[in-house]
Amino acid sequence: MGRKYFGTDGVRGRVGETPITPDFVMRLGHAAGRVLLGEYCLPAGERPQVLIGKDTRLSGYMLESALEAGFSAAGVDVCLVGPLPTPAVAYLTRALRLQAGIVISASHNPYYDNGIKFFSGEGSKLPDVVEQAIEAGIDQPLVCVPAAELGRVRRIEDARGRYIEFCKSAFPNALDLRGLKIVVDCAHGAAYHTAPSVFHELGAEVITIGVQPNGLNINDGVGATAPKALAAAVVAHQADLGVALDGDADRLQMIDAAGNLYDGDQLLYAIVKSRLRSGPVKGVAGTLMSNLALEHALGKLGIPFGRAAVGDRYVVEMLGDKGWLYGGENSGHILTLDRHTTGDGTIAALQVLAALREEGGDLQSLLGDLTLYPQKLINVPISKDFAWKTDAQISAGLSAVEQRMNGRGRVLLRASGTEPLLRVMVEGEDAEEVTASAEQLAGVVRAAVGGSGQPRPAGQ
Repeated sequence: MGRKYFGTDGVRGRVGETPITPDFVMRLGHAAGRVLLGEYCLPAGERPQVLIGKDTRLSGYMLESALEAGFSAAGVDVCLVGPLPTPAVAYLTRALRLQAGIVISASHNPYYDNGIKFFSGEGSKLPDVVEQAIEAGIDQPLVCVPAAELGRVRRIEDARGRYIEFCKSAFPNALDLRGLKIVVDCAHGAAYHTAPSVFHELGAEVITIGVQPNGLNINDGVGATAPKALAAAVVAHQADLGVALDGDADRLQMIDAAGNLYDGDQLLYAIVKSRLRSGPVKGVAGTLMSNLALEHALGKLGIPFGRAAVGDRYVVEMLGDKGWLYGGENSGHILTLDRHTTGDGTIAALQVLAALREEGGDLQSLLGDLTLYPQKLINVPISKDFAWKTDAQISAGLSAVEQRMNGRGRVLLRASGTEPLLRVMVEGEDAEEVTASAEQLAGVVRAAVGGSGQPRPAGQ
């Protein structure tokens, strides 16, 4: 069964356009509340409870109120925590024994986008079947429960402190960060008042950027999707390291003292390689976008590697199916299930820092012989209903590029789960060939969609 509203990371879109409108989000909250009422058989007089957090977008206030109204109308109690990282909501939902957690965020997107994503009571993304059940109720009439059964709303005042202590608990008790100067870039997002405190309380000298959110500047030239600002700050302050988070703080990129960038594949490898000091690693899960060099390097360590569909929810599903603990995406979602149930940029950074403390050296020495293959990613705008998989022109272009690569790399086409884009990715050992092949295929896709992001008329 296909999903009408949910993408790979919840419901997302431009604010003011369906589905990110107050009326739709209220119906979404009501539908989710009705599903929760059916899922949980609570003692008489008790109602399901959900926790709602958000990032720093101005539209979060509007959507928070709409969600709150929808859940209350369904007879579900609501706990509000205000701006907090996505993984903080996952943690608090589990720690407080609530039935679900909801995050209002569009992650790495600009401020004019927003979204709604759900966590189960166990702190993991909702299974597809539950999201489908919620979707089925969105278009049904909104029927309010009797006045005496309406959900109540309360605010959790110590949520920030609880999450900071949880993050610190993920760092070995025998270690600290004294003597390290770290620049922390919070992307003017949800971690602006949590991540700096975590590193500071563990002993580091912390310099911050991206910690002055105004509702409109989230991810704007800072954060994990714009790491040049962090690299410049690390070099300017002569810092040891830089930590870059995205708007909802579930992604991580890091910078070394020389200003070099390390992505999710490299950081995941550093963590996994360090974990071998305490015992065998059963396997690692990546995605279709994970660099081929990561797979090869893990193979040399005798560690199996699996590729899930793009999206951290699918990495988590593969880890669960195989009984593995570590996985991630090159974009910076890193899963360490021995520390948290979901991707957490702050906790992932702490795992890298722990490895540095235990093994000495710098980030480059942690990676050993891992050298990523050149990879070129080009995003081509398309309309949501463009049938690119069956387009003859695109199929022919894909075959031509695969023949050109002749087994010396990988070629991948995939639609974004959060934006109307077709992602064209080529990787291989030769950088010039990779770039030329990616541009060739992207040109074919642009021609197929008419050069303007719109599908060609049928039959043309």
